[in-house]
Amino acid sequence: MQQRECQDGSAVIRFRVVGCVLLLAHLLLVAWVSLRPRDVMWVTATNLTPLAGIKADLALGPLAAAHQIGEGLLLLAPLGVLLPLAGGRLRVSPFASLVRTVLAGALISLAIALLQTAVPGQVPDVDSLLLNTAGVALAHLAVVPAGRGALRRRSRRERPAPLVREEPSQGRTPTIPRVGIAP
Repeated sequence: MQQRECQDGSAVIRFRVVGCVLLLAHLLLVAWVSLRPRDVMWVTATNLTPLAGIKADLALGPLAAAHQIGEGLLLLAPLGVLLPLAGGRLRVSPFASLVRTVLAGALISLAIALLQTAVPGQVPDVDSLLLNTAGVALAHLAVVPAGRGALRRRSRRERPAPLVREEPSQGRTPTIPRVGIAP
């Protein structure tokens, strides 16, 4: 029984380490893509009106819109899987996991947008914040519940039957009669 607990513990640690390494690699890639200076002759104005950029993308045509919207959805989407993987929990409320992951993705997207204000050629856009957060939520919903369910089923299958030792009976537990309060 003790050896099985060690194996489960080392598996959880391995999942967390892999999750943290992949999360760090992805965040470095996102920082490189989103925060490097660009040499451009002109930049568009900062978009602070929700869905205005998405409407403008849709006006360009379906192919251009799919490219722009897909780019926004896919930039931080791996966080929807990597954040729970780095957490390493199998038994957690699906709703709580989704909320925690989406909030973390939104905060990371907001941090990127705020850092973009200091980078030449990069323009923050509220629609990118919305699309990045939606991408995190969609990736989480598509992968994490099914993955956790499969891992829980696998761990139940591999778990050996518990060793139950029956202790010899020593008879009835003695009772002590109640003693009244003295006058």
